[in-house]
Amino acid sequence: MVLTRLTLMQFRSHPHLDLRLDGRPVAFHGPNGAGKTNILEAVSLLSPGRGLRRAGADELALRPGDLGWKIRAEIEAGGVGHEIETLAAPGAAREVAIDGKPAPQVALGRLLRVLWLVPAMDRLWIEAPEGRRRFLDRLTMAFQPGHADEVLAYEKAMRERNRLLKDMVRDAVWYGALEAQMAASGAAISAARAAALARIGAAQEGAETAFPVADLAIEGAGADDLAAALAEGRARDMAAGRALEGPHRADLIARYAAKGTPAAQASTGEQKALLISVILANARALAEDTGTPPIVLLDEVAAHLDAGRRAALYDEICALGCQAFMTGTGAELFDTLGARAQTFELHEGGEVT
Repeated sequence: MVLTRLTLMQFRSHPHLDLRLDGRPVAFHGPNGAGKTNILEAVSLLSPGRGLRRAGADELALRPGDLGWKIRAEIEAGGVGHEIETLAAPGAAREVAIDGKPAPQVALGRLLRVLWLVPAMDRLWIEAPEGRRRFLDRLTMAFQPGHADEVLAYEKAMRERNRLLKDMVRDAVWYGALEAQMAASGAAISAARAAALARIGAAQEGAETAFPVADLAIEGAGADDLAAALAEGRARDMAAGRALEGPHRADLIARYAAKGTPAAQASTGEQKALLISVILANARALAEDTGTPPIVLLDEVAAHLDAGRRAALYDEICALGCQAFMTGTGAELFDTLGARAQTFELHEGGEVT
């Protein structure tokens, strides 16, 4: 599963960019503001969702201007070539086409598995649970693309139920159907999350790696019988104006296995290493399960990594055979990759050499 060509039009800081790729890891270096992360964001939008910055479609267009934006990619997956196009006209939602035919976003997840690690995630273990839930769902979706549909179905039913709660509606019939949908989707969400963590755990334990093992668990997933719990909790939820139980309240908990301490209590460097360990384990498990490693996006990956850990990371990426897209301010950060990677220098103004 490799990206062989990436074309950006009016996307972020790039009026037009056309990259030919050969399947090796890709390293982008250059000054801050040159558009390195924008390229990784474009690749992240070849998967379902709002990409690595969670930006709305109208935020992605080159400014000033009102032309919309387009990303076109050529990929090889399982020995078969495909063309992906995603775009948004001014003021419109993002559209997706695969091989020239309109497709739902979830279809991207069945074609291309994309994982990422960005600097905003460095504080993942010490910030609010919402970010950890999104991280957990991205990990899960890589194994089960249909997980995105269940999350959307659950959130839609929950929003409608919350509206009833805020309007002080008391008719049990109105709630029953919504709670049944939340319970069905919630059960699927919880099962998929648990299966993903089990698979990642096995991939960490069975690998020789320079990065520490993270013991992962889910807390606060909700009652086994969510429909009954929601029905019983309507009065409490009405007072709060929202559902207070369910998988939307779950939290991803990590411990530094070798030290037996919570990830939140680890040093900044250790927290980064634990995140990298989880991403590598996810990639390793996907490669074993599907026969093809995913695409991995690592923005400013050298931050908080010493030279030894950096070299170890590159060795593991190459051993996995995955096409990783990495950014850094200086070419020296990628010296140990040598000819194992394609290297591009970005200059102020968007020029790429």
